[in-house]
Amino acid sequence: MCQQVAQGTRWSKCGHFQRHLVVAIMDCNSRMCEKSYQHPRGCRSRDCLKCFGTEVQDDVDTVDEFCYACRAAQARAAGVKLT
Repeated sequence: MCQQVAQGTRWSKCGHFQRHLVVAIMDCNSRMCEKSYQHPRGCRSRDCLKCFGTEVQDDVDTVDEFCYACRAAQARAAGVKLT
């Protein structure tokens, strides 16, 4: 599978990655991957891979905090009252 190379921010307290942009595509050189340059034009096979593989994450900066989604989840959890 071809992979996207993304640059972004790593939130160190939760480990999540916030993508800013995709800077490159790593070609897998497989004829069975629709994202590859090696894939034949006009191929109608249903067996070919249609999605990118696992994203390659390039940390351009690190923030010593929880990401926005984790902070929102923590705030919701703190406001919940169990009876």
